[in-house]
Parts: sequence; structure tokens; C-alpha cells
Amino acid sequence: MTKLRVDIWSDIACPWCYVGKARFDKAVQQLDGKVEVEVRHRSFELDPHREPGDVDAVVPMIAKKYGISPAQAQANEYKLGDLAKAEGLAYRTEGRDHGNTFDLHRLLHLASERGLEAEAWKAFYIANFADEASVFERERVIEVAVAAGLDKDEVVAVLDDPAAYREAVRADEAEAAALGATGVPFFVIDEKYGVSGAQPTELFAEILEKAWGEKKPALTTINGADDAEACGPDGCAIETPPQA
Repeated sequence: MTKLRVDIWSDIACPWCYVGKARFDKAVQQLDGKVEVEVRHRSFELDPHREPGDVDAVVPMIAKKYGISPAQAQANEYKLGDLAKAEGLAYRTEGRDHGNTFDLHRLLHLASERGLEAEAWKAFYIANFADEASVFERERVIEVAVAAGLDKDEVVAVLDDPAAYREAVRADEAEAAALGATGVPFFVIDEKYGVSGAQPTELFAEILEKAWGEKKPALTTINGADDAEACGPDGCAIETPPQA
């Protein structure tokens, strides 16, 4: 039987995507041997209209966007840090940046073509949420991509060509819109179940098991003649031929 396909729409700038993917991964680990999963990462920009190079500090950006005080915005970051820590993730609660992620998504599509999708997503998540250096600086982007296994010349070529993988990113975003996804993370399991948000590990495991059970075809038993021969736990009954 083929693997259970899971499409995950995310953005590198989304802390709930970072936490949600960790919870999802734990569910997959819990079901190891029971459910086989194939993950496809899909692009979704939280701030698609932000100009490249327009980078803000996270806390004042959140305060302005949601109309809350800087203190409240910082408190939210501390809360997210605690949630990330609970999932075994590093999270820098102060001094992070926020910017346009379009180039990152284009590089993530390159990584997918090179068989390095999981490695690149993980590398960029860690670079954005855990590392000191801003992931919105060109040289840092190149450094992270190369560390994930991508060829430096290919990375630079993509960054220098605004059209490279542009349509792939836009296609992902258009599909998300068609599915009714207005936020991320957004998980689509076997093209049947949509799961929105960083749900608990237990819920992910429950849905994965359900989808896997439905994917496996049910066995229909057809009863024929009542005297059809069969073997059982005690062996095979053999009719004794009549004596000559």
C-alpha cells in the first residue's frame, strides 16, 4: 500500500508552524510501524505584500499589527518560547526579525527538487527561531541553504533570478486559498482531512491512524458452499477413503 500523503502549508516566519510541525513529527514517531507517511511541504506567505529588504523587529511588528502594547507582544513571545521548549525546540524570545519570506520559499522549492526538502525546512526554521543572526540577510540565507546541503552556485542563481520557482510558490498559495486555508500551519491528510493550526500530538496521531485505516481496503468475505474444505488450527481434515 502506498504511503499516507500529508501536505503541510507553512511559512518560515510562523512560530505556530514551527511548533505544529514538531507536534506532527512526534505523532508520526508514535505511529512508527503502524502508519507510513510521506510529507510534502507547501508554501504560504504570512506577509506577502512586505517588500524584500523590509525587515522589522518581531515584537514591535506584532504590537503594531494586532494593536497591543509592546509588553503584551513580548509576553506572547515568552509564551511561544515556553511552548517551543515543551516540544524540544530552541526559541529565541528576544531580538528576532521579521521580513518577506518569498525568497526563502523559492529556495525551499529548489531543495524539494534536490531531495533536501525536510533538511532545508528544518534549517530555515532553526535559523529564524533559534539562531542569533537574522535569516532575512542574503549572506545568512545562502549560508543556511548550503548548510542544509544545497549547492551554493544554485542557491545564488535562484536568489538572483526573481522568476526562479516563483510560479511554484504561487501555485502552492493558490491551492491553499482554494482549500479555504486562511492561516498556517494547515495540514491536508491524504487529500481527505484538513487540520488547521498547531494541534496537539494526540490529535495528529488520531487523524493519521483514521486516515490510514480508511486507506487500507476493507476485506469482504464471500461465503460459498457450506461444505467447502478448509484447514484450521488443528490441521486439515482429510476424508478417509472407504475400504475396498
